[in-house]
Amino acid sequence: MGTSEDGAPARAWHAVVAATLKNNDVRLIAYVPDRVLTPLIACLHADADVTIFPTAREEEAAGILAGAWMGGRRGALMMQTSGFATLANVLASLIVPCQIPLIMLISERGVLGEFNIGQALVARTLRPVLDALAITHHTITRLDELEFIVDRSVRQAVATQAPVALLLSPLLTGGKTLAS
Repeated sequence: MGTSEDGAPARAWHAVVAATLKNNDVRLIAYVPDRVLTPLIACLHADADVTIFPTAREEEAAGILAGAWMGGRRGALMMQTSGFATLANVLASLIVPCQIPLIMLISERGVLGEFNIGQALVARTLRPVLDALAITHHTITRLDELEFIVDRSVRQAVATQAPVALLLSPLLTGGKTLAS
């Protein structure tokens, strides 16, 4: 895990994300299971103040979270890169035009030695699709920037009522390897 600049043990990336979401009143989490996100999923499941549940598809999760926002509740969607490929229609026809601040946490696959060609192909289209939909996105590679980027991204999404995508790089998470 390493140490911080003051010599204290550094917090794990998943603990930082979970705490930052909670500090921003993001208490509803829908996800499609993903091995890279497993530590974050477990951390959130362990928190009694957070409602977290798996969904079969990313579009299903986005619809649930859109309804939650309309009912006054903040939520986030967790998925891997390939899951994002299924979301273009729901983002373009519901999330963006209805100004829903959907917070997307995406484990970045398809880069840095990826073994799955499907992931690699989707990784090439992820950022261009986000740009085409005018969705703000940040690739997070460093633990020392994680809390700031997640915090400010959630605040901006809520203030501007616009979605945001946070791409969790393998440089941050350790990624997925063939043995994982």
